[in-house]
Amino acid sequence: MERVICLAIGYVFGLFQTAYFYGKAHGIDIRQHGSGNAGSTNTLRVLGTKAGLIVLAGDCLKCMAAVWIVRLTFGRMYPDMVYLLCLYAGAGAILGHNYPFYMNFKGGKGIAATAGLILSFHPYFIVMGVAVFFGIFLTTHLVSLGSLLVYAGFVVEMIICGQSGLFAGLTQMQLYEMYALSGALAGMAYWKHRENIARLAHGNERKTYLLKKNKVDVEPEGKQDEEKEN
Repeated sequence: MERVICLAIGYVFGLFQTAYFYGKAHGIDIRQHGSGNAGSTNTLRVLGTKAGLIVLAGDCLKCMAAVWIVRLTFGRMYPDMVYLLCLYAGAGAILGHNYPFYMNFKGGKGIAATAGLILSFHPYFIVMGVAVFFGIFLTTHLVSLGSLLVYAGFVVEMIICGQSGLFAGLTQMQLYEMYALSGALAGMAYWKHRENIARLAHGNERKTYLLKKNKVDVEPEGKQDEEKEN
C-alpha cells in the first residue's frame, strides 16, 4: 500500500505542468507551437532561454518535492525501504508530468522531472547525471541524445549501486524491484523520444543552443483564433 501512496503523491506533484502554465501566462498554449511538447526544451525554443530555464527548474523541483515529502513521511516508518519508496515517488511525478489527466494525458517527455529525481535520490547519481548530460549536450547540442544517455546511465548505475550495497536494508527482491522500476522509466522515456531517436538515426535531429537564438515565432492565442476565423 505504501508504494501506491508514494506513487500517488508523486503523480499529484507531477500534474503541475510548468511549461503549460508559463505559456498560458504569456498568451500561448505551448502544445500548439514548436514540437508541441509541454517541456523545457520546447519552451526554450519557443519562448527563449529564460523561459526554458524557468520551466526546467519548475519541473525539476516538483519531482524533488515529491521525493522529499516521501522521504520525510516514510523515512522513519520504513527506513530500510526509503530508497525504493522515493523511487516510486519520482516515478509518480514523471508519470504525472508525462500524462496529466486534465490535459488529455498530453504532457512532456519527463526528462526535467527525471533530473529532479536524480538530484534528490542520492548524491552518487548527481555526478553521473550532470557529467553525462552536459558532456553530450555541450559537445553535440542534442538535448535528446544527452537525455537518453542519462537514462541509460541511470539504470546501469542503479544496478551497480544496488549490487554493491549502497541501498543497505533492501532485500534482493526489493533491489530487483528498483531495477525493474528504473528500467520501466527508461523504457517510457525512450518511447516518448521515439521520433527523436528516428531523427538521430537519420542525422537530422534539431540542435538546441543556450546562448544562440532558438525561438520560434509565435502569436498570442487570441490572434490565432482570429486568423482561423478569417
